[in-house]
Amino acid sequence: MSTPTRKGATSAASRYARGEADAPGPPDPHPFWARLESPLSTYYLLIAVISSLTLIGLVVVLSASSVTSLKDGKPAYSLFVSQTQFAILGTVGAFIASRLPVSAWKRLAVPVFAASVFLMLLVHTPLGVEVNGNRNWIRLPGMQLQPSEIGKFALVLCCALALSTKRHRLREWQHVLVPALVPFGAIIVGLTLLGHDLGTALVLLAIIGGLLWAAGVSWRLFAAAGALFGVLAGGLVLVSGNRMSRIDQWLNCTDVHMCWQTRHGQFALADGGILGLGLGRSAEKWLWLPEPQNDFIYAIIGEELGLWGTLLVLVLYALLALACYRIVMHSDDQFVRLATTGVMVWILVQAMINIGSVIGLLPVIGVPLPLVSYGGSALVANLGALGMVVSFARHEPACRRALAARPLLRRRWADKVRLPAIGRRRPAAVGSTGAVGVRGARTATSTSEGENS
Repeated sequence: MSTPTRKGATSAASRYARGEADAPGPPDPHPFWARLESPLSTYYLLIAVISSLTLIGLVVVLSASSVTSLKDGKPAYSLFVSQTQFAILGTVGAFIASRLPVSAWKRLAVPVFAASVFLMLLVHTPLGVEVNGNRNWIRLPGMQLQPSEIGKFALVLCCALALSTKRHRLREWQHVLVPALVPFGAIIVGLTLLGHDLGTALVLLAIIGGLLWAAGVSWRLFAAAGALFGVLAGGLVLVSGNRMSRIDQWLNCTDVHMCWQTRHGQFALADGGILGLGLGRSAEKWLWLPEPQNDFIYAIIGEELGLWGTLLVLVLYALLALACYRIVMHSDDQFVRLATTGVMVWILVQAMINIGSVIGLLPVIGVPLPLVSYGGSALVANLGALGMVVSFARHEPACRRALAARPLLRRRWADKVRLPAIGRRRPAAVGSTGAVGVRGARTATSTSEGENS
């Protein structure tokens, strides 16, 4: 006997694809994918990723910095306590930044640029401090500040504002050049190079390139700017013996003593394996690996948390890029799109340079891992910039409506759940002979409340 055919079940999808009137509608999406399309998904995704990376950084800094602190004659948790203080300060700053409207960020662009330039000029005064050949810090009472981190934020704001203002005239090279590249970009990059900090300068050049690409600049102008930046970076490498030696060690490492830091970073990743040795059980942090809490903290993550820990960090950066991309695609404000692109390029390029140096794909350039490495200035600047991105997500029309509806839901829930009134007084009753005294009114009120309760 032949089995009956299920014509309705087999042809429903095809009838819907052909657009027939009696065809059933498309199937309902899975609840997980429906949540991703929620107006609040980008907002909450940003908060979750930023919080996760910051917490991971604090935990690994606690482990990686203890030996270094003891070597310097300080308490074992001194660097961790300092990083925690900056994390709290940065979190407060990010919360404030997330509440600012887009118009406020446009007004803050030039003041932030002026403040960053002033601080970067202080680097070349007696307040300046030279670390590992780079004069890029200033020493203030009780703290050490790196003004170039604020310069990255200022560059994003000013270039985004300039390019968005001139978005209809970017086909002409002079409008691309002024004022985004000159004076904003030239001053920030120039002051950074004056302190011999090539790693930060490369990140700044990447930010400028990402902003130009997102602004829709002509490919000829984009290629010319890229060639100019490439020649500039190559010239800076050639005139520095330290940078040339780093590249030579990267290309021709035949002895572990020639590329000590890179090799021990790879040893740490190899020792960690898939599951890791466990938190606090790193061997390389015992003065084998230089800068374990800073430039090579990714190696400590791999050693203590294993392959899964390093992949988790990569996934979090990918989710951060996804959230920024969603803001860029959903926003109609050109300034928001460019500023978000600038912050995304800043975080991702810096992370790629850091991780590439650890695993040996790039020479050791000396930039921290965003939100993870030890460094108060970098952490506060990163949290402030990402707080701005959160404000962009928060002020999207659909997200703003969804957030505004939450108090209404709370009020409806409170109306259903009646709580006993505490300290609520009713007006005193007035008798036939006149007003009741104050003590009598209080007695009457308390009596009526007792009866109602």
